[in-house]
Amino acid sequence: MNNLKKAVAVVAALAMGVGFAGCGSSNADSSKGHVYFMNSKSEIVDQLEELAAMYTDETGVQVDIQTATAGTYDSTMTSELAKSNAPTMFNISGYDQFAKYQDYVEPLQDTEVYNLLTDEGKAYSYKVGENAYTLPYAAEWYGIIYNKAILEEYCAKDYAVIDSADDITDYDTFKEVVESIQEHKDDLGLDGAIATPGLDSSDTYRFTAHMARLPIYYEYKDLNTTFSSEIEGTYLDNYKDLFDLELNNSPTEAGLISSMTYDDCTSEFALGSVAFYPNGVWAYTQIKDNEVADEDLGMLPYFMGIEGEEENGVAGVYDASWAVNKNASDLDKQATLDFIEWLVTDEEAQRVLAKDMGFSVPFTTFGDDMQPDNPLTEAARAYAEAGKTEIRSFTVPDQQWQDDIANALVEYAQGTGDWPAVETAFVDGWSTEWANNEQTLGTVPEATAFDAQ
Repeated sequence: MNNLKKAVAVVAALAMGVGFAGCGSSNADSSKGHVYFMNSKSEIVDQLEELAAMYTDETGVQVDIQTATAGTYDSTMTSELAKSNAPTMFNISGYDQFAKYQDYVEPLQDTEVYNLLTDEGKAYSYKVGENAYTLPYAAEWYGIIYNKAILEEYCAKDYAVIDSADDITDYDTFKEVVESIQEHKDDLGLDGAIATPGLDSSDTYRFTAHMARLPIYYEYKDLNTTFSSEIEGTYLDNYKDLFDLELNNSPTEAGLISSMTYDDCTSEFALGSVAFYPNGVWAYTQIKDNEVADEDLGMLPYFMGIEGEEENGVAGVYDASWAVNKNASDLDKQATLDFIEWLVTDEEAQRVLAKDMGFSVPFTTFGDDMQPDNPLTEAARAYAEAGKTEIRSFTVPDQQWQDDIANALVEYAQGTGDWPAVETAFVDGWSTEWANNEQTLGTVPEATAFDAQ
């Protein structure tokens, strides 16, 4: 449990709102331009300071780093962008932030660094018309994490319904395995087959920001679009099937799941009490150094029983991006673009991004040797290498949409509400919140052909 406790302590410290600011080396030459990066990730400030100093020492270009305190990024950005010495580059995380700062972002599609993005990275760059405005710098994936050692033990039993984990290639098989493990959990020394679908506010994102994107992906595919402000909820029955499977085969009674936190659910898997855990590669930091060895970590796609899903891999999410301030001077803009290009091409800078920060960076310059030391990332990337299509995480409206779905799921799980209320929150809430976004932000994502992304 040590690692779980450490992770909670780190999150608590960041929540206190500790801010960081740093400047480049005194070796800077003002005639070469200036880079001022407004960063939103407090957990990587030390590494950013290291990179800034390295770059200034190497090139003579001053690089300043400022990191907003927890929960204050938007207010800090508003203040800093109004200054004469405004940030020359900044973080964009999510479409709502892109909409807020759209008047400040420089088109990047014709830059050398944009052309170094992978195809997936380019697909996740925020675009308007022919212009691409952001550079995704951290690829993450989510699916159904599993414990290979538990499955190997299970497969050796005479009641096993598969010979190996490799046999789980569709929802029907996955469901059969989960229910079989649940039936024989005592013999296997488990508390349940799959981790609790916790609906405490710390854990709802797994069902509203991630699992909910699967029905959106397949409906968009049917519509041949990358955005629609209205949906039918075509695949919500499939979403319900997977949620019910988790609800009925976890260690926690359905009526109690609203009190189960993210750490509670992660702990079930990290301590070897369950075989499966739907989550993403970021969970590794809390899983490692507990009861599951690195070599026993695997990841399955989110199987829901949707036709054709066996041809797809896990889901990708590329929320963290860099943007360049179009209002910066030409000298500073070029200095900023050069700095970003150095970040993704210099071997030592690549090592800091991939190994120290733990990012899988979606640029073609990062080979297999420049990937995070994370077995879940390795398992996720293996699907693309095997020719499987990555599930794209299309933008959801806002936090209100997610909260309304979570509340409906709690009522459904407790038996105080029914499934149609979940469908209403999902489908009607989608159109309502996108309409609100268009009214308040003045824009919605641009729709393009799904098969042309």
